[in-house]
Amino acid sequence: MTASLPKVARRGLANDAADAIRAAIFAGEFAAGAPLREVELAAALGISRGSVREGLALLEREGLVRGGWHRGSNVIEITAHDVEEVYALRGALDRLAALSAQALISPEQLTQLDELVTAMADELAGEAFGPRLLALDIEFHDHIYEAAANQRLRQAWQAVRSQVYLFQMRRVTTGYEHYRERVVDEHRELIALLRSADRESLARCAEQHVDTARRNLLAHLSM
Repeated sequence: MTASLPKVARRGLANDAADAIRAAIFAGEFAAGAPLREVELAAALGISRGSVREGLALLEREGLVRGGWHRGSNVIEITAHDVEEVYALRGALDRLAALSAQALISPEQLTQLDELVTAMADELAGEAFGPRLLALDIEFHDHIYEAAANQRLRQAWQAVRSQVYLFQMRRVTTGYEHYRERVVDEHRELIALLRSADRESLARCAEQHVDTARRNLLAHLSM
């Protein structure tokens, strides 16, 4: 007897709405705490309120939005408590990802990381502000998780990635010079250690990379 199962939902307008709203949040068009009004979003995106509502529910599961079906939705606020929780989790995940990748990463994947850091350095040489630099930073870590070849670890990263992106955007906005001074050297150090057999130094570097971001963001939140 064939089991009775619900039909699998296809990727559709709700996902498209989530993608568009997420991109707008990351671009700074919606600040932390800003309301996300279904009527206005539906009109701007040219889709139904229902699709927007479902998209907001997806973003709520990512931790990027608070609210939901029967309440107004807002971009999450960034509190010290949130920062401590997210960066504690990220530190553990990044450490495991780096150590897993060290044993498996290919020369081609290392070259991709080198190219991303070169692009970061090129971005620093220009006059543009930080969003593109941050996108390269996050992409760098995406590649490390990919090289780790652990599907559940990648899923754990994806579950927190949007919050990390938003928090790092706040860090870049409030402490850009501190970020500029460190971003290239810290990532070059990670690549050098990925090429080495020094697991202890790599683990320490991965954790310190996250802790530096955490401390800098907390310092600016308290101002």
